[in-house]
Amino acid sequence: MNTTPRSNRLHIAFFGQTNAGKSSLINALTGQDIALVSDIKGTTTDPVYKAMEILPIGPVVLIDTAGLNDDTRLGILRQKKTIDVLEKTDVALLVFDANQTPHQVDVDLISAIKKRNIPCIGILNKIDDMPESNATSEQALKDYATQFDIPFVATSARTKQGIDSIKDILIKHSPQDIHEHKLVGDLIQPGDFVVLVTPVDSAAPKGRVILPQQQTVRDIIDHDAMAIVTKETEFAETLRKLGTKPALVITDSQAFEQVSAETPLDIPLTSFSILFARHKGDLNSLIQGASTIDRLQDGDKVLIAEGCTHHRQADDIGTVKIPRWLRQSTGKDLIFEHTAGVGFKDNLDGYKLVIHCGGCMLNHKAMNHRITSSLEENVPIVNYGVLIAYIHGILDRALDPFAQAKMIWDESK
Repeated sequence: MNTTPRSNRLHIAFFGQTNAGKSSLINALTGQDIALVSDIKGTTTDPVYKAMEILPIGPVVLIDTAGLNDDTRLGILRQKKTIDVLEKTDVALLVFDANQTPHQVDVDLISAIKKRNIPCIGILNKIDDMPESNATSEQALKDYATQFDIPFVATSARTKQGIDSIKDILIKHSPQDIHEHKLVGDLIQPGDFVVLVTPVDSAAPKGRVILPQQQTVRDIIDHDAMAIVTKETEFAETLRKLGTKPALVITDSQAFEQVSAETPLDIPLTSFSILFARHKGDLNSLIQGASTIDRLQDGDKVLIAEGCTHHRQADDIGTVKIPRWLRQSTGKDLIFEHTAGVGFKDNLDGYKLVIHCGGCMLNHKAMNHRITSSLEENVPIVNYGVLIAYIHGILDRALDPFAQAKMIWDESK
């Protein structure tokens, strides 16, 4: 649990007015001094992320956000960062100070949460400060639940009253399919051999393989199959020495062309990036995005987006290789812009295509938000693996393991 990647954890975000007690509740819920607590309003300025395990919920990311009722110039910027957190939130906890009246920002936030179909739980905090606490808090709970139409619990971060109730209601209202998005297990059977082709180049982390490769190996093992890991330079020899036909070959997208040429046609082949397109997002939408590449024209703007930041190498995949391949493939003079990290473009007006990385550092919620945002603005979106397979002429083959996606691709051509 302690080494579960952040992107695979349930994201629980705490929202509310300044000094409602969000940080104190996080500390009380975890039994640790994770969040900075102060009587000074606005102590929490930027969203704070903490990966941990809360029994019996499991591996989670707790997100402490800035107060929403700070209308100063700086406060408005903080509010935007707080609202951006919604795009990766699996469960929202809206904290109210039991001794203050609700604010319009609370109403607006609940509306935004419901619009995104995020489970929302209200927390009436600081009930130990209320006069005639027990009777008053019961009535207040009923009033708040009626007003906002969400479940509520009464708590005191200071006395720890109601903390167990938060855990109970989280278990009840958390999404149950958070860990059920398919990676590779449904494509193989117990006892199968799966060959993973993992190039080791200058951008590879020292002493380890990258996260998508780690997670794929683990998923193969979890499904009682066998993972054989090799570099692209040893791939052909690996197949010869294996002595039996593998059930599946999975390659890094950058070695797709070579691996496709060396893999017999009766062996299914795909890429890590295509697997993660399905695991994290919507493979069907991404392959439809690939069908628009040939319609690009001179001067069209293309956004290349990545979900993390990393040191750029001389032949970086996002800033160098993909622009080069796309210009060569289309023969068009395209304009490329780049974005990286937790943020995503608020306005995609003017872009003709979004090309996104595999999203290994994003949770399912965040990746789907980016796909949905693009499609809502009528901008096609494709990911690295799908795009690379397409421009190298092997997308048809790479989609063979995915019957529905292959059918959609055949219809879109």
